[in-house]
Amino acid sequence: MPQALPRISRRRALKGSVAALVLSGLLMWWLVPMGESSPRGKITFSTGVTTGVYQRYGELLDEAVAVDLPGVSMRLRSSQGSRENLARVANGEADFTIATTDAVAQYKQDGMESADRLRGCARLYDDYVQLVVPKSSKVRSAAGLRGKRVAVGQAGSGVRLVSNRLLTAAGLDPGKDITPVSVGIDTMPGLLERKEIDAFFWSGGLPTTAVRELSERFAIRLVPLGGLIDELHAAGGTARHYRSAMMPADAYDKAQDKEAVPTVAVANLLVTTDRTDEELTEELTRTVIKNRDRIGNEVHAAQLVDLRTAIYTDPLSLHEGAQRYYQSVKP
Repeated sequence: MPQALPRISRRRALKGSVAALVLSGLLMWWLVPMGESSPRGKITFSTGVTTGVYQRYGELLDEAVAVDLPGVSMRLRSSQGSRENLARVANGEADFTIATTDAVAQYKQDGMESADRLRGCARLYDDYVQLVVPKSSKVRSAAGLRGKRVAVGQAGSGVRLVSNRLLTAAGLDPGKDITPVSVGIDTMPGLLERKEIDAFFWSGGLPTTAVRELSERFAIRLVPLGGLIDELHAAGGTARHYRSAMMPADAYDKAQDKEAVPTVAVANLLVTTDRTDEELTEELTRTVIKNRDRIGNEVHAAQLVDLRTAIYTDPLSLHEGAQRYYQSVKP
């Protein structure tokens, strides 16, 4: 006959259950530290034209967010550029975007809807203004565009804003002295190849894929613009956000004959509003800085994102969540 197992008293059973619960609680505390949480939810990021740098930056950031913030689902939404991006964020159609500082300043100066609610998260990389002509063109300066058909960017884009200012600085009336063509970088290269335009303006990170690909199949040249910076600054107001810059000789190998090209540059900002959750903004800003080099492998301009300068988001106040991030990494 097998021996009967000893009966466990209710008190001993209760003690065992309590011990198991305590052990389980300690294990959970170790695995999921108290006070640490990850943002959750869906956000919309307004980018730019599908062949531009804003779009590619957004795609790479989306990949980084999927790893760093698994509870956050980010939807990308293409746009015509900075001004449309700002309007979307201001009116709640998007949560985050990228926009140039001159477009941000103009949006605020024009008193646009909810402009006072816009906040900065980080100063990103610089856009370089690129005036592209066929290599055989006689145009050697912006002033030489008189009477030409020129693609100037779509209404509401940062390209349109800066191209009009550069034409004015060159002594031209953008509405009378050229034939303006309102298209984006997704259309400009094809029009130039087919000789339907004589030149186009583009403002973007280096290199812009659409310009690089055009240079590899069609002989083009970049027209210097750096000599216009004094005239731009003399105009005052939001033009103070432009600076002189040199496009490196290797930005577009086949378009520059190994020579740097003087031009005008303007910084890009990561933008949100004061409505955006502080924790989400802090962690998204962290992801942007953390993934600078990985994103920069494809969007080379992103390699210039610098923790020391990212905090300067003039003309926007820094979002409190972004401020918390910079304080957390302050040496």
